[in-house]
Amino acid sequence: MTHPTPESADLATDPLVATDIEEYLRRHERKTMLRFITCGSVDDGKSTLIGRLLYDSKMVFSDHLAELERDSRTVGTQGGELDFALLVDGLAAEREQGITIDVAYRFFATERRKFIVADTPGHEQYTRNMVTGASTADLAVILVDARKGVLTQTRRHSYLVSLLGIRHIVLAVNKLDLLDYSRERFAEIDAEYRDFAASIGLNNVVAVPMSALRGDNILQPSPNTPWYTGPSLIGHLETVAITDDRAAGPFRLPVQWVNRPNLDFRGFAGQIAGGTLRPGDRVRVLPSGRESSVARIVTADGDLDAAVADQSVTLTLTDEIDISRGDVIAAAEAAPAVADQFEAHLVWMSEEPMLPGRTYLLKLGTATAVAQVAQPKYAVNVNTLERTAARTLALNEIGVVTLHLDRPIPFDPYADNRDTGGFILLDRFTQDTVAAGMLRFALRRAHNIHWQSVEVDQQARARSKGQRPAVVWFTGLSGAGKSTIANLVEKRLHEQGFHTYLLDGDNVRHGLNADLGFTDADRVENIRRVVEVARLLSDAGLIVLASFIAPFRAERARARERLGGATFFEVHVDAPLAVVEARDRKGLYAKARRGELVNFTGIDSPYEPPAAPEVHLDSGGTRTPQELADSVIAALREAGVLQPPQ
Repeated sequence: MTHPTPESADLATDPLVATDIEEYLRRHERKTMLRFITCGSVDDGKSTLIGRLLYDSKMVFSDHLAELERDSRTVGTQGGELDFALLVDGLAAEREQGITIDVAYRFFATERRKFIVADTPGHEQYTRNMVTGASTADLAVILVDARKGVLTQTRRHSYLVSLLGIRHIVLAVNKLDLLDYSRERFAEIDAEYRDFAASIGLNNVVAVPMSALRGDNILQPSPNTPWYTGPSLIGHLETVAITDDRAAGPFRLPVQWVNRPNLDFRGFAGQIAGGTLRPGDRVRVLPSGRESSVARIVTADGDLDAAVADQSVTLTLTDEIDISRGDVIAAAEAAPAVADQFEAHLVWMSEEPMLPGRTYLLKLGTATAVAQVAQPKYAVNVNTLERTAARTLALNEIGVVTLHLDRPIPFDPYADNRDTGGFILLDRFTQDTVAAGMLRFALRRAHNIHWQSVEVDQQARARSKGQRPAVVWFTGLSGAGKSTIANLVEKRLHEQGFHTYLLDGDNVRHGLNADLGFTDADRVENIRRVVEVARLLSDAGLIVLASFIAPFRAERARARERLGGATFFEVHVDAPLAVVEARDRKGLYAKARRGELVNFTGIDSPYEPPAAPEVHLDSGGTRTPQELADSVIAALREAGVLQPPQ
């Protein structure tokens, strides 16, 4: 077993620790940092490699080493010898199964450099974990079991690495000791991988023959591979030149906080995402486009003469400009673009599939916007790199999608700047992260299509009708009585001289939405179209009555947001499932129970009842439909919806 060289020995043994601790700390602070990821197929030896690095660089405390020796005897896979993978596989489930199912981050250092390494899962179902680990990495160590060669998962992870912008690759051909350190096998795997890597734009590949378990070519050249003349793994990691493109790029500061400790100071705090800045430099604030100059660069340790990427600073400007969290302060001569429609790569990370048309929260840097995801242009089969048609994206799937935001945001393509081009999507109700994405470019129509102002607006149309525009949305299970009650409400309003229009769920599926089925994705698109129609009708000054199951809260919330100046009035027509089944004249529930109808709300498709509707109707009791309709009209009148416009 190979032992660490003096150059890579435990930092705590450095003589400066005893003689000049401050100088030792200064030297350590000045070391550059390399973030890298280990990935590859299952059981290629990723955790073992990291454990070996930690052990040989003496970054394992004595109590951890004792625990490692004990665990190696009980749950190890090396017949009682040290199982280095156990230093990284910290989860009990991983130790029992012998696999990695989470992203484990570890720190170690040598004389030349500090390192943060992410050990990511090899299983396909944990692709999202691998993406998380790779998102901040500068280099990827892709392990290949010499006995198995380049596998599907090797290609999969290599594609993801390329997609995430990592350009430095180490091909670690591991477990070569099991093949008597075969030079021919190493050359064969090296050639096969380089051909594939070139096809996805990975041209900077360094191949290293090794045995993570035995320590061959990890810290120093191994006598078992005299035919190999390249660097050891650590030798390469210590010396590889990682150029920070952000530092050389244009200045970017996403504003995280407006600092106002007193009336005499107003600064804009954040972490620099690119470029260099000095007092006096001209900057532009986006999305507003206002320009100013930098007055001071303030830190807790005093003002700076210059600031660079990754530094956290507070800027003061020479002009009073309205700036808030989410804005970007950028170099005036090289400002980022601003748009509200994008094409992006999307990695879906949620158990629930993506629903085209549904709105999510998009977080990019410090900015937050409401984003609607359109049906994917295509999905990418990362095993074959083929583009395939897709109506949605499921867990761990990757596709190219169009995003529509509720407001313009400043951005750079992900290929130019990860910080200002990478984003996540959140579920609007649970706040769970459902996807990670990389912006490719703004759509041309985002710049060429603008809202056309008209002379006769919604309020003018409403005044001519002597009413206030509104959308009264009836939601509930099939058979609850929505259409019956909505029809009675419209009849009574019409008798009273109000201008109305009734949108009914069945009716719109005969024309506008005849192409849609009843999957979750189609239901979302069905309601999206209806909301846009209701918005146009309310813009005409009408009182719109919409009768739709609309099973998902997210779509009803979007309807409320999209209606602008019109009042949104939600009516939950509520009846127990047993009641609506009993009154079902069409026999739809019976068919759904028999499996003849799929995706039927209440049976095999969920219904999410409103949390706080304006009106809650119990339609399963003794009240007649007319009485229920009258109560809706009374509630509308009490809320001021049926009052003349101001």
